[in-house]
Amino acid sequence: MSNLAPIHSAAAAAPTSAISAWPDVDSLYRRFAELVKQPMRPIRRDAMAGVMRHFDERCAGSRQLAERAQAVIPGGVQHNLAFNHPFPIAAAKAQGAHLTDVDGNRYIDFLQAGGPTLLGSNHPVVREAVNRVLDDCGPVTGLLHEYEVKLAELVCRAMPGVEMLRLLGSGTEAVMGAVRLARAYTRRKWVIKIGGAYHGWSDQLVYGMRLPGTGRMEAVGIPRGATAHTQECHPNDLDALRRKLQINRLRGGTAAVLLEPLGPESGTRPVHPDYNRQVRALCDEFGALMIFDEVVTGFRIGMGGAQAYFGVKPDLTVLGKCLAGGYPMAGAIGGRRDVMMLLVGGIGTTARRAFVGGTLSANPLSCVAGFHALQEAERVDAAGVAGRAGDRLRRGLETIIAARGLPYVVYNLGSIVHLQTSGVLLMDTSSLYKLYRAKDEAKARKHMMEEMGAAYTAHGLITLAGSRLYTSLADTDEVIDDALNRFDDVFKLV
Repeated sequence: MSNLAPIHSAAAAAPTSAISAWPDVDSLYRRFAELVKQPMRPIRRDAMAGVMRHFDERCAGSRQLAERAQAVIPGGVQHNLAFNHPFPIAAAKAQGAHLTDVDGNRYIDFLQAGGPTLLGSNHPVVREAVNRVLDDCGPVTGLLHEYEVKLAELVCRAMPGVEMLRLLGSGTEAVMGAVRLARAYTRRKWVIKIGGAYHGWSDQLVYGMRLPGTGRMEAVGIPRGATAHTQECHPNDLDALRRKLQINRLRGGTAAVLLEPLGPESGTRPVHPDYNRQVRALCDEFGALMIFDEVVTGFRIGMGGAQAYFGVKPDLTVLGKCLAGGYPMAGAIGGRRDVMMLLVGGIGTTARRAFVGGTLSANPLSCVAGFHALQEAERVDAAGVAGRAGDRLRRGLETIIAARGLPYVVYNLGSIVHLQTSGVLLMDTSSLYKLYRAKDEAKARKHMMEEMGAAYTAHGLITLAGSRLYTSLADTDEVIDDALNRFDDVFKLV
């Protein structure tokens, strides 16, 4: 893979676009359709037996911890996107671009904790700043702290649509608060989300998750009333969005349209480059607030987020992940000053407000981590460097896939690299009838994705659910080329 252009240090360079070029969306959807129409191309059965032997022979410590976990943790897994086939790998050390498990196996880490560690894991600049605050005042005080002001100032300066910021505990909490805020501000109740997107696990938004058009399919334990005013539209379908906005106008109006600006699931179903601008125009026409969920894209697509990349200013922005540089309690709502003033907190407040809270929100530990992580990311253009690493990884994977005659689809949106091998997340879900008819095939394709992920792990590659890879500042040319050789070794087994 040495024919690929090198990644240069950006420590003294001006910021570059984290997304070098937007992919041809129509071409991608044609390739998605081709992938799911043809028979699956999984790991060969004989080769899969060798993959399983790796876990038996090299991962005894992880297996033992996984067995202990099953006794006290439901399913033995805490994270919904944790890869657990044949069992979860237990981490002992994370540093830069690599993870080491309890058995001493070393991996190239393209999970990066689910996306927040843009600088790479356990970055020393952030760790040293956190340690100083822990020594001085501990992780939480319940009072105002210098770094919550400094972090808010940094975000307000960087993101075009953020004039004020309210820090919360997680992306899920921030989305809950943003929807409540939109309803309080507009005095309307309907919320339209773009189907297939994950906006956290609050009752009202476990609706149309991961697969567009599935509505309440995953809303187990959630009363129908909780999602009674939640609607969804397929990505890129502006006509359907307009129709819902028109119908809602006859029954009180739409409070907000909520979307991931790259497309649902971090661009698993990518949107056309002009889509966000057109949604903005529809929101303006119908008086709905536009909410960007930038939990993934915030700072990973550049300091200004996806809103700066697309030149579209949302009314409200939800942040998480990179906001705290990989430290806990990462969530925030940002937006227009007049809207945000309905989130005024504190005792003695008499103004009408949308109530949010959280004992550990805006704690000094998370705020100092976030401030120094974002400051360092800006200084070294981490988003640009990680984006070029994503380009290199995608180009190399394209070369390998083509050379081996495989139908797999790979593309990247900067440092977010999508590698679709089974196509389970790309199946036609335009109606629940089609989804029902394809349930057996979906189960088989999901199992193939699990086996591909296990093969990646056995070859020293940690991915997100076997289909997504996050690159970081720590992914040098050497790291990417090493990873490509490992992917090639996996694809030899097909």
